[in-house]
Formats: sequence, structure tokens, C-alpha cells
Amino acid sequence: MTDKSLQTPFQKDEPGVILTPDDPVKLVQTVVITGMSGSGKSTVLKAFEDMDYYCVDNLPIALLPEFLSLTENVSTMPTRVALVMDVREKSFLDQYQSIFTQIKEEGFHLEILFLDAKDEVLVRRFSQTRRRHPLKPKGSILEGIPVEREYLMGLRECADKLFDTSDFNVHQLRQGIVRLYSPRKRLDQLVIHILSFGFKYGVPADANLVLDVRFLPNPYFEPDLRPLSGCDHEVQTYVLGKKDTIEFLKHAECLLKFLVPEYRNEGKSYLVIAVGCTGGLHRSVAIVEHLKEIFTGADEEVIVTHRDLELEG
Repeated sequence: MTDKSLQTPFQKDEPGVILTPDDPVKLVQTVVITGMSGSGKSTVLKAFEDMDYYCVDNLPIALLPEFLSLTENVSTMPTRVALVMDVREKSFLDQYQSIFTQIKEEGFHLEILFLDAKDEVLVRRFSQTRRRHPLKPKGSILEGIPVEREYLMGLRECADKLFDTSDFNVHQLRQGIVRLYSPRKRLDQLVIHILSFGFKYGVPADANLVLDVRFLPNPYFEPDLRPLSGCDHEVQTYVLGKKDTIEFLKHAECLLKFLVPEYRNEGKSYLVIAVGCTGGLHRSVAIVEHLKEIFTGADEEVIVTHRDLELEG
């Protein structure tokens, strides 16, 4: 069993976290969906629509401030908005930085969701749909992709959330978006996404922090535990009860207790903590389930994903 004394809250000591009615923040949840052409923006927008967001595709960037002002001043306007904005509009790359900054300074809650995918996946998707690349309509897709990557480099760096869609089919992509953007309890609160994964399937591209737990005793080598997962009580007892695990969690939780408020102070909307073992079935899953309890107990807004559980289970 784990030491309950380790389960310390992640205190929010910094000022300004709790909003009052007099705070100037306008609680219209606005998500700008952007990223590489062919990365799945249309599918993602449909997922937002299914969650009752007001959705607009290819809104000119210059109209965004006026559009958000309408949501503030007209009582019938929506309080949750999802907008696709990308390189199809020629002025987007020149104006997004100043306009996004203006919107945030005016107090609107703006999140940038950047979708990406591997080059070979983008090429395959373009080939399947027989579409031309928007930046190279008379050239090849292979010529357009690196140009677009270079143009979008700055936008990718300032995005609140990176989502690599390479390994997702349409249904999985929609499920992932619903999990991340279902109605939030509080728009000012940092969302902590804790993710288990297997190193043999690759490190998550959007991870802010990666914890490698492959050094912990592996339940895979225990015949009774091998067919189970880290969601099962027997595996959790085995993993969390080991001396090395208790020592590891003591240091990991101290680190996270320090880092989470720092990310919040920075204004970050999402923090992705990825925990990896060999296959993503036992150790990483058990650790993620443990961290979920701690964050939830500290009244943090938590999302949990076990990325490779079905691959190994």
C-alpha cells in the first residue's frame, strides 16, 4: 500500500485564481482550431459541434474581435465557441499574433488547439481525398507540407494544446476531443491531462512532462498479474507497494507540487503529464491512476487517458 502522507494537495497559493463576479474575465470559452492541412480540423470541428459549441469554419481573423464582442453583448449568443482558422485565409499568418494578443488583453478566454500529423500521414490523407495543398495548388503535396510547417512554426509554439492525429481514426479523434473539451467546471483553472503510454509505441508528442517508470518492478513477469492491467486492484497493490515506487512517488509528487502552480502562473491552460513503461499496460497505468486520485483530491481539473491499454490488453 502507498504512504497516505505522500498525498499532499497541490496548493494554489498564488493570487487571482478564484474568479469573483467583479473580475474582468469574460467567460466565453473560445477554442481556435488550427494546424497543418490534412490534420483533421473538419473532424475536430464536428466533434465540438456535437458538444454544443457554436462552430465556424474559416472565419477571417480580422473579424474575430468583433465576433467575440457580439457573444459578450448579445444575450442569445453562445458561451462556447469553436473556430477553424488556418492558412486558407491569406491574412491569417500576418495578423493572428496581434489579434490573439488583443483578445486576451480584453479578457476573453482564448485557447489555441494545434493539430498536427506525420508527413507521410498527411500525404496519404491528401491522396485519399484528392485535394490540392492550399499553399501549393499547382504543385505537389510534398512541396506544400514543409512550406506550411515553416509558416506555422510560431503558431505551433504558442498553442495551448498540441494534438498529433497521426494514429487516430475518425472515431478515435472525435472521442479524444470530447474527452479534452467536454464542459469545464472553471475556465480559469489549469486542466491536467495525465497520460499513460508504452515507450515501444512512441513518446506522446504533446507531453509537457515525461516520467519514465520502466525501472519499477514489472507485473508482466508475475503469471497471475500478466493478463491484468494497472486499472486492476491487484496490479496497483503490487506496483504501488514496492519500496522503489514509494520512494519515486515521494520525489515525483514534490516535483509536481512545485511545477503545477508555476504552469498555472504562466497562464497555461493545459498540462500534459505522460507516464511511460515498456508497453503501457501495468506500471504506467497504475501510477497514473494514483496521480489521478491525488490531483482530484486537491480539487484540480483532471483528464486521464491510457493511450496504449487496448494495444497491450
